[in-house]
Amino acid sequence: MDGRVRALLSRVTGEVRDLAVVDGETAYIRDPVFPVIRNRVNAEVAKTMLRLGGDPLVGPILNYAAGCQNPDGSWNEVHVNYNEPSALITAFIGDAFLEAADRYPHEEELRKARDYVLAAERSPGCFLKSRGYTADHLNVDASCGAFLAWYAERYDDEEARAAALRAAENVVRHQRPDGVYPYAVDKGTYPFVFDLPCVHYQGVTTYYLAKANDVLRDERIDESIAGGVRWLAAAQRPDGRFDWSKSGLSFAYHLSGAYAFALASFVYASRTDGRYREHADRCLERLERDVPGLAPRWEPGSWPGLVPSFATAAKAASLGDYPLRHRAFRFGYGVYREIARRRYGRTAETRSFEALCRLLRIRSSTVEPSNNFPDLFMTSEVLDCLSQSGVWENHA
Repeated sequence: MDGRVRALLSRVTGEVRDLAVVDGETAYIRDPVFPVIRNRVNAEVAKTMLRLGGDPLVGPILNYAAGCQNPDGSWNEVHVNYNEPSALITAFIGDAFLEAADRYPHEEELRKARDYVLAAERSPGCFLKSRGYTADHLNVDASCGAFLAWYAERYDDEEARAAALRAAENVVRHQRPDGVYPYAVDKGTYPFVFDLPCVHYQGVTTYYLAKANDVLRDERIDESIAGGVRWLAAAQRPDGRFDWSKSGLSFAYHLSGAYAFALASFVYASRTDGRYREHADRCLERLERDVPGLAPRWEPGSWPGLVPSFATAAKAASLGDYPLRHRAFRFGYGVYREIARRRYGRTAETRSFEALCRLLRIRSSTVEPSNNFPDLFMTSEVLDCLSQSGVWENHA
């Protein structure tokens, strides 16, 4: 593992470790801002600790995770605004149990997770994220495919392997000629089809597709990943920052985790094309600069750059074929985010957004604080991606 990556991982893991709540043989990571305990956070932290060589907390964290599994094999997506069973989250927790299987076996939980994720495939390669989010999200397909591929590898499960391949093929089938993986390819429960490019979810989808293809070893998937990474590289500036005017998904605008998913994707791609090593290094430099301990929710920005950023928000809002009213909403959302990401606090102030929603009669499923804050959720994604990039570098 690269020394700089390991140093950053040690810094962030140390901060996260201080949030652990241990109760006998179980443990979980306490969120310092919101009153929730996220299953995904616990899974990503456990995976990272395993990849770093192990930690006494791993066993208790996995015991806690096992206790949170629903009778049908699922785990809930725990959010500030909702809490419901999710194939996506089940795949992430299952992935953690797979990585820990030799040292902390949870065979029954894994089998039930495998059955639940397989049952969530509602059409070939399309996995239902949850009852509340029914669109075909390519990042969900890639994530479920990655879990099933690794499950198939460990247990020689042909049914799981076939489903993993269908998931990857569905993602590849919907990739645009320019390499973009659209966020969603049908409407589902959204008011519109979010057939949009997104810097953050481009990295997410590429990352999980790469994890799946570590097992599947399919040339078509690798060609698709090459196209996805090429688009990401073109969206990155020489100073490492992404050009967010190319990213049309409002709620993922300037998410700090984008740099971690991109870094891991570039590292994967650099195993066959050394040009992406430089792009990975640029991402690492941004993370070293912006992540002092816990990752901020959004990429920080300077106040002198605020007014020019409105042009970026306007370009991002113009992407896609949407009614003028929706474009205006997205522009306003972008401006709000540009201001919020420049205001840093140790907690998340949400009253302003709630008041705006009431005033404009907007129903939002997301939390939109008016200030940037230390985000345990983003932090757990950063930990997973950095530690996985170390795994890929060691197997280059």
